[in-house]
Amino acid sequence: MSEADVNSFVDAADRVGVNHVVYLSTLGAEKNVIIPHHRIEKHIMGTDITYTLLRASFFMQNLLEVHRADIVEHDELFVPAGSGKTSFIDARDISEAAAVVLIEPDHANRAYDLTGPEALDYGAVATTFSEVLGRSITYPNPSLLAFSRRMYQRGTPLGFIALLCGIYTTARLGLAARVTEDSYLLLGRSPRTVRAFIEDHADAFRGDSRPDRTLP
Repeated sequence: MSEADVNSFVDAADRVGVNHVVYLSTLGAEKNVIIPHHRIEKHIMGTDITYTLLRASFFMQNLLEVHRADIVEHDELFVPAGSGKTSFIDARDISEAAAVVLIEPDHANRAYDLTGPEALDYGAVATTFSEVLGRSITYPNPSLLAFSRRMYQRGTPLGFIALLCGIYTTARLGLAARVTEDSYLLLGRSPRTVRAFIEDHADAFRGDSRPDRTLP
């Protein structure tokens, strides 16, 4: 769904008197004027609708749905993130947080920065994969060019490759490492760790099954 589509949806919701909108945004959207999430947030806040903004860090599910082939076929976590750290969050925790702010009071016109419990570089993530799967998974730390070339050869659309490069450049620059308490506050527990996520999906990472879809 494009930025224009989202804004049109918000406008329609405003016209028919929708009381509350929960928008899944991205961590740092309030400061990053380049990304569409920033403008969508501003658009929502400019309506009469009560809103809650969930600014989420990098989804753990991307490891499964975007990078699984490299892990299964090459024993590599082939991501151009340099030595930067990321505060990965499980999308299951995001969905639970969304349910909380929809059902419970006191979340009107607020924004939450949702992260996992720790920030890890991709070398540490590869080590965790190795420990859980029982085989060596390496992090070759490819360049943006090498990453783009492999993704293109795999048939990935150029627009999506550019998006991924932007995401991993954020990590390379050290801008994806922030860890907050907001997930804990909404969930009433610590959010899931990367290790727990890999353990939950170990069969898929071993090549025994395939994920249902790829994230847009």
